[in-house]
Amino acid sequence: MVISPYFKRLVRLHLPYKKRLFVALLAMIVTAATEPVVPFLFKHLLDQGFASGQAQFSYWLVPLAVIGIFAVRGASTFVSTYMMTWVSTNVLNELRRQMFSRLLDVPVGYYAQHSVGRVINSIMFEVQQISEMVTKVFTAILRASLTVLGLLAWLLYLNWKLTMITLILLPLISLVVRTTGKRLKRLNRESLTVNAQLTQVVEETIRAHQVIKIFGGEEYEKARFGERIKNLRRYVMRTTSTFAATVPITQLLTAFAVAIVVVLALMQSSQGEITVGGFVSFLTAMLMLLTPLKQLTEVNGPLQRGLAAAESVFQLIDSAPERQGGKVLPQRARGQVDFVDVCFSYPGQQQVALQGINLHVEPGETIAFVGMSGGGKSTLVNLLPGFYSPTRGKILLDGESIEDISLASLRAQIAMVSQNVVLFDDTIAANIAYGDESPDPERIKAAAEGAYLNDMIAGMQEGLATRIGDNGSRLSGGQRQRLAIARAIYKNAPLLILDEATSALDTESERAVQAALEQLMQGRTTFVIAHRLSTIERASRIVVLSDGMIVETGTHQELLRQQGVYANLHKLQFSRETDSNAVVE
Repeated sequence: MVISPYFKRLVRLHLPYKKRLFVALLAMIVTAATEPVVPFLFKHLLDQGFASGQAQFSYWLVPLAVIGIFAVRGASTFVSTYMMTWVSTNVLNELRRQMFSRLLDVPVGYYAQHSVGRVINSIMFEVQQISEMVTKVFTAILRASLTVLGLLAWLLYLNWKLTMITLILLPLISLVVRTTGKRLKRLNRESLTVNAQLTQVVEETIRAHQVIKIFGGEEYEKARFGERIKNLRRYVMRTTSTFAATVPITQLLTAFAVAIVVVLALMQSSQGEITVGGFVSFLTAMLMLLTPLKQLTEVNGPLQRGLAAAESVFQLIDSAPERQGGKVLPQRARGQVDFVDVCFSYPGQQQVALQGINLHVEPGETIAFVGMSGGGKSTLVNLLPGFYSPTRGKILLDGESIEDISLASLRAQIAMVSQNVVLFDDTIAANIAYGDESPDPERIKAAAEGAYLNDMIAGMQEGLATRIGDNGSRLSGGQRQRLAIARAIYKNAPLLILDEATSALDTESERAVQAALEQLMQGRTTFVIAHRLSTIERASRIVVLSDGMIVETGTHQELLRQQGVYANLHKLQFSRETDSNAVVE
């Protein structure tokens, strides 16, 4: 089986922890070495005791010796298990960090080709399979194989018919399982909660990828994600400690049982009831052989799952990121935008989404894009922040091609408010100042006031510190929209994109949001996508798109006088609103 491409990368990830791996290896060697020593010791002790009819040593030295051996074995088992889990969870976290960082760096088109569930599954579960593969396979091959070879050689020398004595251990193991079961159940329940919080961060990041890129929230999301995985790792280690402790406890209980059997056998041998020390020796060896044999038989499962998971995980890590480099703008952009013969087709599609777009926009102008659904409005504005690159032509910002400007610097010049508002499960203040590592309280208050949020905030007991729930679930639609506007006001970018920002609101909410939008648009170059033509009548220019091409351009009054596409759209929408009002009356 060829696994070199992934195996080498996994080995490199483990190299920073080679000291702990070395400790784990030594502990495994100690464990494997103690396994065949026990039945060998029993054989000689019992044979010498039975042979003479009266042991030349105190009977109670035997359980002390046996318990001592099992204590060493139990300690080494605990150390190897703990160390391997410590290393594997750190490697697990490193893989998740790499995957999460790459998710923040991939272009928007990546999310069109990969489902959210698949991405979350890779980060949350498939990477766990890699950790399980490394831990179980490494442990089984080294420790279990050495143990099996030693015990098997000894068993071949003894009588296999005495294996029925293994039933003695069943109630002992059951007792240990019942004792630790309650703690493990509680820890697993708590870890599921922490795991759910981690999943929420991942889901929010994927759902809000455009907002994160526009507002520069990559470092904030990395820090938030890092905190969640640290919490999850702590629960994993607590669970592992509890589970790993059952192994030496079970082994010590086994040692007591075997020691008692040996003592009874020696005592009975003096009366001629029991002969041959090989009886207990074989019994001990058989019991000790069961666990490593089971581990070896279970190697293939995690190995295959881990290899399949590694392929998926490294494919995500190796995904092509957005373009790197580019010029950093030295100052705030003036806001002049030029679309020069822009054409665009989505990756993997032959159909042209935009064709021959030429448009000059002066700083401070408000440009409204209208047209039938599928005409290319959203596609056109998505080219401006660099979510996609034109297949032909270029877009200029203040005379410079945006392809020559670094994406971070370009997006720092842009704010966006869309119909599908994306908010985070945090405070109102944190959502307004999203992406700012050092939020300014005065600017936050000013942004909230500019978005007409003061009344809402005043009605909340914790004010700006009020948490709004998942994606603002504790707010109304209009409140969520105005909070997104406040976020854009806070950013104070020279370019503004409004993508159908009021289309999903009722009339009353729309009035409040529209007032906030007018406050936001002052002094900014604004691109508006709107289905409700009444909201764009005062735009500097209206650009009508059809089948990816500009078919009309002008002011509201100019386009109405042309009696073209815009006039027909306006007439159609006006008649629908009239009919709707008549029905309501």
